[in-house]
Amino acid sequence: MSVIKDVIAKVKQMDPSQPEFHQAVEEVMETLEPTVKKHPEFVKANIYERIVEPERTVIFRVPWMDDKGNVQVNRGFRVQFNNAIGPFKGGLRFHPSVNLSIIKFLGFEQIFKNALTTLPMGGA
Repeated sequence: MSVIKDVIAKVKQMDPSQPEFHQAVEEVMETLEPTVKKHPEFVKANIYERIVEPERTVIFRVPWMDDKGNVQVNRGFRVQFNNAIGPFKGGLRFHPSVNLSIIKFLGFEQIFKNALTTLPMGGA
């Protein structure tokens, strides 16, 4: 099996219930396949494995009061992938359907978007 396929398989094994994140990893990693032979130093330094693993994931509660005066509790997520070129930067999502897989998917893609802007920002 190739290095890229191994990385994808490991992500699926470690995070089996995160299909949105799996999709993002597969799409990005498959485009990186040509770099494996071109840059063996990336393989040696485990760059491909490191790029798919967040530096940190924070899961927290968000209590709030609805219009009827009842306290509701939602779950919040912050996934920080890479700050190698600058502070973490990412967006916000407020929706009942948001879950850890979606936030990891968005944060993973954000590291590449930020890198392409040439501004010194990491991905979150």
